[in-house]
Formats: sequence, C-alpha cells, structure tokens
Amino acid sequence: MPSSSAQASVTASAIDAYLAHLTVERRLAANSIESYARDLRELATFAEGRGRAAPALTRQELEAHVRDLMSLGRSPRSVTRAVAAVRGFYRFLVVDGRLPDDPARELHPPRTWHVLPTCLPVEAVDRLLAQPDTTTPAGLRDRAAIELLYATGMRVSELVALRPGEVNLEAGCLTCTGKGDKQRLVPIGDEAAAWVERYLRDGRAALLGRRRSARLFVSARGGGAGLTRVGFWKILRGHALRAGLAPAPSPHVLRHSFATHLLERGADLRAIQMMLGHADLSTTQIYTHVLEQRLRTVYDRFHPRE
Repeated sequence: MPSSSAQASVTASAIDAYLAHLTVERRLAANSIESYARDLRELATFAEGRGRAAPALTRQELEAHVRDLMSLGRSPRSVTRAVAAVRGFYRFLVVDGRLPDDPARELHPPRTWHVLPTCLPVEAVDRLLAQPDTTTPAGLRDRAAIELLYATGMRVSELVALRPGEVNLEAGCLTCTGKGDKQRLVPIGDEAAAWVERYLRDGRAALLGRRRSARLFVSARGGGAGLTRVGFWKILRGHALRAGLAPAPSPHVLRHSFATHLLERGADLRAIQMMLGHADLSTTQIYTHVLEQRLRTVYDRFHPRE
C-alpha cells in the first residue's frame, strides 16, 4: 500500500491539475477558483483520514464525505456547491485519462428543504400507540396499523394497499409496493409483528363478518373494502388528539419519525434509504440535517456560555 505521503502527493497533483484546467481552459474567476480549491481541500482531508488518495475514493466514500459535510452544519446550498466541485473534479480525471470510471457520476447533493420534516419524540409515539382500545376489533386494527406504519416507515398509500400474503410474520418482514410499482422488502419489529398477528387472529375476521377482502387492513363497513388513505388519516387523527398531540400528526410524520429515530440509534443511512424506498440517497440525507439540528438545539440549551 502506498505511504500516506505518496497518497497525499497523488491527491495534490490531481487537484492542482484540475484547478489549472479551470484557470487556463475554463477561465473561471479567481473567486470561483478559490471556492473550488476550498471544497477540494476538504475532500483531500477526508481522503487522508481514510488513508486513501482522493482519486481512489469510491462512490460510497464520496457519499460519506457529503454526510460529513452535512453533519458539520453546512447549509444545503454550501453542500450543493461542494458536490458540484467534486463531480467536476472526477469528471476531469476521467477525461484527462487519470481514472477509468467516474465514481461521482451518481453523486447528488441533498435536496433543499424550506421546512425540515416534523418528527415526533419517542414518548409522543408511545402515547399515540397506547390510545386504541385493543379490546375491540377496530381497536386491534388501529393499533396494528399504527404500529406497522411506525415500525416500517411505509407511506400511508403503501400501508392501506398491503395484502395479508405480503406480510411474513415468521420471517419478520413484508413486501411493500411503492412508487412506480417498485417492490421492496422491509423488516418488521417484534412489537409490530405481535400486534399484526393479534389483529389477524382476533380482529380482522370480526370486522369482515361474512365478507371477504384482499386488503390487510379492512373497514367494518363498505362490503369488506380495505381502509382508504382518508379513512386511516381520520383514525390516526382521532387517536392523536386523545393522546394530546395537537396539531394531530399526519401519517407522513410517522414516516419521518421512523427514519429519524433509526438514525439517532446509529442505523446506516443506506439501509434507511432502502427501507423508505427512496430512489436517491440525497432524499434520505435530509434526516442527517434533522439530527444535526436536534443536536445543536440540545447543545444550546444545556451547554454553559463561556
């Protein structure tokens, strides 16, 4: 393996060549060159910390670099600029014959959110889950549905479209059909699985009576039809208000809470992306910004001023 000094030399040589290209051939302004140089110095520092030369970084490592920038509190606009610098750098290395493939080709900046997604505290989720009267078939359905939504991060449209055969309680997972009819496998936690099993055993048949339905979560009325998105929203709203959650959270808030709570407990961002069904990691990266904002709020509240 090349020494750290040799790797640093490879990185410096590649960055110098790219900056010279921007200066001589692209004729960018001095301020723009300095911005590119600053962003690429951060990339060089990241590569050095990994014991690698910057040209040898993989896409996964570049995505980790972007997450690091976000965790430092950089604004989405600043991170977007840094990603543009990195993409231009690797594109140059390929054109210049220094790299066979471009690892940054699919690298994207985080989406700019004007308002960060709302996330419920864990104790608020617990209060919400405790509201349904599980001595009744409808209460069992409500508890199972809310548990499953929070345990998997599914969209509400995906939840109400679930079929019993798509839920494998023994394996602890379900098959979810998302946007574009793309299917993904999502794990189910033990608590949610236990409530779904209880609902299937003691609640679903009682709600259906002699009717049949292809849907997992059914209504007591409508000829055995499955719950609709609006129907589930009304159910969730009622339980949320009884739990003292005002304004009542939407089903999408539970999806945001699922992702944020997993990230807080050290889950891998790529795994969260797969469970949420995001086509692009940049969509999932918003949760690192949510977490970073939370940490700063806690710091500002409890850390004494100097």
